[in-house]
Amino acid sequence: MKKISLILSVVFALAVAFTGCKKDTNLTKADIIPQNFKVDIPNSLTNTAVKSAKDGVLNGNDIYGHLTNFIAVGEGAADIVQEIMRAIRQYDLDQAMSFSYQSDEDGRTKNVVIIENSEFEGSTWEYQLTMTDADSETNTDGGKAMQIFWNNSPVKGISILKPYNINREDQNDWSGENSMYRIDYSEIDATYDATMKVYISGLVLPDPSIGDNKFAMETMKMFVGKKGDIIDVFGNSNHPNANFFDENTVGFNWAFAAAGDESNDRAVAEVGLPPSNLDESSRTVLLGDFSIYNVFHDELIDLGYQEADIADYLVNTQAPGYFNNDGFVAAGTAPSDAYANAEASMSNLTPYNPLLISNLSIQFKNDDAL
Repeated sequence: MKKISLILSVVFALAVAFTGCKKDTNLTKADIIPQNFKVDIPNSLTNTAVKSAKDGVLNGNDIYGHLTNFIAVGEGAADIVQEIMRAIRQYDLDQAMSFSYQSDEDGRTKNVVIIENSEFEGSTWEYQLTMTDADSETNTDGGKAMQIFWNNSPVKGISILKPYNINREDQNDWSGENSMYRIDYSEIDATYDATMKVYISGLVLPDPSIGDNKFAMETMKMFVGKKGDIIDVFGNSNHPNANFFDENTVGFNWAFAAAGDESNDRAVAEVGLPPSNLDESSRTVLLGDFSIYNVFHDELIDLGYQEADIADYLVNTQAPGYFNNDGFVAAGTAPSDAYANAEASMSNLTPYNPLLISNLSIQFKNDDAL
């Protein structure tokens, strides 16, 4: 998916920031920086090779296939943060300091400040790193490009990014002035070995009349938790211009619960298509009442189609969907017993309230001292 390669380009500006700032002293503080800051999602849930609808007939294959695209975008945002933390670790940026540099990416001056013992969202963090675009610091957003809060013992952190202030030259059709990303990472959850939450907001919506643009994503929230070989994933992506068969019914969430088994790269997912403005948190409603089958079937019936005429549209609309390393493979019935562990884990997961995701907003810490 084109968006993934574009979102990952943000990290190159950060490599420039840390190159040349490496301290001369040979300090052995690398262990202060967490080695990991993301949970890897199995390839079976991030394969972006979506097959187009045969003969232009939209069916369940396409809905399940697009899900892996949206999950991959979320993982792409987490990859950026992982690389940022590795850069901080590599260049020993592990104590209070400040410096400025001129970005080779957009030619603009960036200011970087690292402080210790920062307060944010009711927690005290061992370190906070803030990067700003110097010429934008009088703007409403303070010119903030990036804020990272982290603890090493136990490992926990929050990273918030605004690509527009990181690199003005790498803007594109979907990532605009107000696009923001947030990754929360923790290794202290009682249920999981490690957890990650991915938030994305303010993506630019392209012209919905062109190609598949109507399915473009504006906001997203996704949880990822690792327990042994099983990776649980659930969340919602909001698509305000999406419609399926009824052109007057516009705006849907891809609400999903999924699990992947790293031991065999098999995955299972349920997908619901609730309206973007639905204020509901029940799994039964989100994945049952608004299942792919129910949404497709009800729209087609309301448009006057007969049961015998809609069979092609309902192909692979059954739940759950099954995935391997090549992507979506089947719906409704497991192709083999290899999916059993993932399916058992997925059945307990619930997406978020669609209305909350549709209205998702990401904010930096308001710290006038920086």
